[in-house]
Amino acid sequence: MTSSGTLRESCGLFGVFGLSHAAQAIYNGLFSLQHRGQEGAGVATSDGKAIHVVKGLGLVSEIFSEERLASLTGTSGIGHVRYSTTGSNRLENVQPLVVECVDGLWAVAHNGNLTNAAALRRQYQESGAIFQTGTDSEVLVHLLADPHYRLRPRRVARALNELRGAYAFLLLTPSSLMAARDPYGFRPLSLGRLGEAWIVASETCALNQLGAVFVRDIEPGELVTVDATGLTSERFAESPPGGPAPCVFELVYFARPDSCVFGLHVHAVRMAYGARLAREHPVEADAVIAVPDSGNSAALGYSRASGIPLDYGFIRNHYIGRTFIMPHEKDRAEGVDLKLSVLAETVRGKRLVVVDDSIVRGTTARRRVSRLREAGAREVHVRVASPPCRCPCFFGVDFPSRDELIAGDRDVEAIREFIGADSLGYLSVEGLFEPAGGRRFCAACFTGHYPVPPPEPMRKDQLEFRWEGAPA
Repeated sequence: MTSSGTLRESCGLFGVFGLSHAAQAIYNGLFSLQHRGQEGAGVATSDGKAIHVVKGLGLVSEIFSEERLASLTGTSGIGHVRYSTTGSNRLENVQPLVVECVDGLWAVAHNGNLTNAAALRRQYQESGAIFQTGTDSEVLVHLLADPHYRLRPRRVARALNELRGAYAFLLLTPSSLMAARDPYGFRPLSLGRLGEAWIVASETCALNQLGAVFVRDIEPGELVTVDATGLTSERFAESPPGGPAPCVFELVYFARPDSCVFGLHVHAVRMAYGARLAREHPVEADAVIAVPDSGNSAALGYSRASGIPLDYGFIRNHYIGRTFIMPHEKDRAEGVDLKLSVLAETVRGKRLVVVDDSIVRGTTARRRVSRLREAGAREVHVRVASPPCRCPCFFGVDFPSRDELIAGDRDVEAIREFIGADSLGYLSVEGLFEPAGGRRFCAACFTGHYPVPPPEPMRKDQLEFRWEGAPA
């Protein structure tokens, strides 16, 4: 779901079928996925006849009171936590979207970004359709209501096949729950069981929260339908040339470390990133400290591989959201001050290795280095557990245009000088892929090589990109 100049991340999805008190289960699942979206949340449930919905702006805990959860009756439902990557942060853009077509009610929740949404939207508007939201997700609703799809077999599969870009979808009708991933599998989506009930979640940490058993990932290009007859599966799209290309940034940053995404354990992958980083960019130092929380696993890996002791240099206030998604620089700077405090007793007089997951604009990293020096750090060596972010993302992560990315037009030495570190080292692209054993991933934000063509026209075209299969 892309607002220009605003850095945001993926959304989170959670769905259940065949579970008493479905709304409470979805609430618990969304709570586990809160890291994927902090702007808004919604839950839609079905009692077999009607769809009930509650949604609002803010955190899950702020939106859903006991009374609101009690109003969400039914044994099936879907939930969504949101960052706005298409459509501003307004209540009408909060999902699930609930609509009434000629043949009944539908609720839709989406994680990703549809690159052909603008063209499809314009096509329907020119034929008289009225859109109620600013999100690209609403395009699927119009496809489902279109007689061209509604009156033909495999209606949902045919509609999904018209979409381009990145998407994981949950769809709810009064009698069924459906889940689908795009053919490239950009965004994660997992299937689980809780007794006789079926559970679908963006990350396995949400399955664990409920005590559900992980069954498998929804496959790229697969549509899974659960109803009273059980679970069925069908492919709505063939595998693309070269195979799927899931987003590697899920492993770098988005996913919780206790999740398993794309068949990989996130904590283990980040540990491997840190160990590789220690081999690629060694330095003499007294302590390794992490930028919490997403730098914790990589810092542990760096410490173990280098033999440099791991210590606490920052303490995080967990009541503050992720500062890198704040749209305005002033808000981000103030957010950093509130989010992390420095342990002066740990850093004073020390040579520090500071391990972070990524550097996007550089303003946050610069402020943290400054805070460490103010606290008396003797040396500050920054190590980043991913390559430089050089290019924007069009597949569900609203990285800004290239001129807003610090690595868009600066080399490593210039970035080091900007953030004020004594040295700076990034993980190599080879190191990024090493833990996956040669599997293919989308790493366009690091390499500029896009698996599919970005949308046209676009604001983010201030770079020369290429996509696989395009002329060199």
